[in-house]
Amino acid sequence: MDRENEDGWRVEFYDFLKPPPRLIGEELVALGDLHKRAARNGARHATPIIIPPAGVLPDPRLNLFFRVSPMTGRKPRTWRRYAMALVVWLSFLDAVGRHWTEATPQEVEAFKDWRLTDVRNPERVKPGSFDTDRAALNTFYTWASATYALRNPVPSVPTAEEDERSDEEIGPDGGRRSRDGLRPTGARRRQIKWMLRAAFEQWRDIGLRGYGFDGLRIPGWRGVNEDRDAVFVDGLYGTGLRLQEWASVLDVEIPLQAEGRFPKAWLAAACIKGTKKEGRTYRIPRRVLRDIEGYCDPVEGSRTEAIRRAQRVGRYEALPYVRVVTGYNARSRTLRIEGAPESVLSLDAIGPDERRLLFRRTEHGLEPLALWLAPSGMPKKPEGWEDTFQAANERIAEKWVQWTSPELRGEDRERRKERCPLWARPHMCRHSFALRWFSILSLVWQPSVEGFTAEELADLREQFGGIWYALSTLLGHDDSQVTKDIYLEPFTALQVDYLMALLDEDEQPAVDALIRTVAHAGGRTLVPVGAATHGAEGAGRA
Repeated sequence: MDRENEDGWRVEFYDFLKPPPRLIGEELVALGDLHKRAARNGARHATPIIIPPAGVLPDPRLNLFFRVSPMTGRKPRTWRRYAMALVVWLSFLDAVGRHWTEATPQEVEAFKDWRLTDVRNPERVKPGSFDTDRAALNTFYTWASATYALRNPVPSVPTAEEDERSDEEIGPDGGRRSRDGLRPTGARRRQIKWMLRAAFEQWRDIGLRGYGFDGLRIPGWRGVNEDRDAVFVDGLYGTGLRLQEWASVLDVEIPLQAEGRFPKAWLAAACIKGTKKEGRTYRIPRRVLRDIEGYCDPVEGSRTEAIRRAQRVGRYEALPYVRVVTGYNARSRTLRIEGAPESVLSLDAIGPDERRLLFRRTEHGLEPLALWLAPSGMPKKPEGWEDTFQAANERIAEKWVQWTSPELRGEDRERRKERCPLWARPHMCRHSFALRWFSILSLVWQPSVEGFTAEELADLREQFGGIWYALSTLLGHDDSQVTKDIYLEPFTALQVDYLMALLDEDEQPAVDALIRTVAHAGGRTLVPVGAATHGAEGAGRA
């Protein structure tokens, strides 16, 4: 099992992609295969199991929550987040002498204060992070109150289903929900920030490619993973995919031979956030595909080098539960899996964890189908990219202080680094993608309405359903109301294929100009740091 935390309450996760632990002792051996036993009890791969502190009897009701409640339909990422929130909650209740079945609204309010403001808590969180806690507690107690006739001590907040379905606080009827008392001031479902193309490229080049704010390569730079990291973030920015989605693609899913500036690719259902049962198409800019070819180049690319490194030490052959792929059908998007008999598996049914165990046989040995590899040659986990972004932000902050205030030392230097105006989070790439298309749609729409009267414009705006559909299709939102609630400006109801054909390889200067007009005044758009902004603070951290 994969473990989180070691002291007090902790959570482990069933890992059915690894052999079960060996049992020692006659009584334990009699239990049989732990994976089979867990599966009979409703556990699946990545199902959490909450373990109490030493001396406290296990409570099966806590673990039943992840096996028979509405949580069974959620993705492993949500299980992990909610399980960790429950562990923190149970630890808090232990500290105040309450059992989870006895909790009252007063304990929930005290928990909120402890998580956000109590100076005795060295691990306080931001208001946005507490949203996960409140959603997890409400989902758990909603199920427990119906199952065990307990009182739900949590004010009405988003359930797990709404939490995954929605990017904003949107109620079942499509309208906004009223704010509840437990939600902390300043918390938002999305901290929306955008980056202009120039700012994004500056962040990428300084943070991942070894450049300085002067535009020159740093002497002695060794960018072992430079080609991989640069094209990965370019892909996030250019496709609008979420981090887990882009991090989970296989090499066979990349349309390297396709024609056009924005070839179509398929995003598997099992990799999409939420409960979607079908995959969807998305577009990859041609320049991103060219850079992926460079990353995968057998002579120049770092991917092949990482694979050969792993093959030389037999790293792939030592992996348990490897699935060897003998063929791929692009039309049906299915893989043939080696075995007796050979099986056929749809890519839509293969989630991120299982994808890391897909390999093919080559003259050099096994080779992963996962596109993004760590230097060890092993497929890189989606959460590992968060570390890549963080390391880039830290590198940029250090270079920025060297550039603007080289005389600072100690705490003054650290405080200055915290004010660096150039930084990025993975989801900012998705928001920037959406804002770029907002601008393109707006530019295309504007000539269509010149010369119309106010009444005629009002009639046109009744057609906004189709307009919102265009952007929600690009973003992969099930509900265009989600898109509309985040991006509150008019769009043009043109076909996505036609919109793609309007774009050049390079970003249109007019798009960035419109972005500046619409968003920069609100302090949500990051612009590149240059001589004109030397020493300026720019946009603050969300």
